[in-house]
Amino acid sequence: MVYFVGAGTGAADLITVRGMRLLQQADVIIYAGSLVNPELLNYAKAECEIHNSAVLTLDEVIEIMKKAETEHKMTVRLHTGDPSIYGAVREQMDALDALGISYESCPGVSACFGAAASLNLEYTLPGISQSLIITRMEGKTKVPPKESIESFAAHNASMAIYLSTGMLKELSGRLIAGGYREETPAALVYKATWPEEEAYVCTLATLSETASLHGITKTALVLVGDVITHQNYKKSRLYAPDFSTEFRNAKEE
Repeated sequence: MVYFVGAGTGAADLITVRGMRLLQQADVIIYAGSLVNPELLNYAKAECEIHNSAVLTLDEVIEIMKKAETEHKMTVRLHTGDPSIYGAVREQMDALDALGISYESCPGVSACFGAAASLNLEYTLPGISQSLIITRMEGKTKVPPKESIESFAAHNASMAIYLSTGMLKELSGRLIAGGYREETPAALVYKATWPEEEAYVCTLATLSETASLHGITKTALVLVGDVITHQNYKKSRLYAPDFSTEFRNAKEE
């Protein structure tokens, strides 16, 4: 059996309880060494066989899983964040389907939620934004034309932009061209929830300059939207005294 496990945002204690238990039970662990906190491997039992997928091809990863299955061993494929977000898991699952190997997924905390926690943000402030757009700039992996940065920027919703730290000047220009103001609040969060985390609040106009000033060139998340400065929002109606719910009647003044 193969378990695809989300390692969480970085801090070793932000993996789920289920994910931790699967690591403790695993006979084989294949982890994304370029991104996953190695402290998570401390959960593994002493005799566990551990492989760093940063130096492996897809075929080599599958071969390790196949060998473990023939030896009746349990494998954990440990991905950064949540495997469903830029995790390249579908191609592995399809290969396992072809081999008749069973698998399950265990979710993790994605970086945008770790970054929100670090900055004490709420992405969905009433009157400001009720949507969170998770996207990336086009790089080696292409982005469908209908999912361009400009088209998403037109919504002026909260955005979390992954895998784009090396293209911040272009990113800012395209966000502004799409509809955000130059003074729209932005945040650059390097290695969210890791011990070496750095987080800077700026604007779209100063985003690239902020990264250069602090030497941030990779492993950072870009957040965009007026929710970052949490001003001029409306309070939730759920807790308003004149609002009735299934559990509470509105209070008369």
